[in-house]
Amino acid sequence: MPTARRPRMFVARLDSETESTPLARYLLRAYLSGLPAGDRYADTAELLLGELFANAVQHSDAPDDRHIEIRFTLTPDRLLRLEVHDAGAGHPTLHIAAPDDERGRGLFLVNELAHRWGCETRPGGIGKFVWALCAPTLVTI
Repeated sequence: MPTARRPRMFVARLDSETESTPLARYLLRAYLSGLPAGDRYADTAELLLGELFANAVQHSDAPDDRHIEIRFTLTPDRLLRLEVHDAGAGHPTLHIAAPDDERGRGLFLVNELAHRWGCETRPGGIGKFVWALCAPTLVTI
């Protein structure tokens, strides 16, 4: 009996602008449509990716002509790994927004919805990538 192959990693580079966020989510949906039970990741994964991508656009100190790279892959333990790479030096920090703050809740959502998340310096020391692991939702009847 042949062994099941793990899906390949998907990688794309998008313009570093707010208008690219829906494209990032669209590419994630396309990737998930090719996975068995990919729909069990979709809602949470789209929200996580949207927040990570928007943060990279809004908070990166990288030059405007730099792209943001997105990566998706399924880990051996069936978690969806999302990565958002940018050339900025700053690392995200989790804080609790005040009730009257109009912004600042993105990482709070990531922290609450992701199985785990983190930030690492990119190989070569230029920029960073923020990653999140997304567990499939349970099917209820």
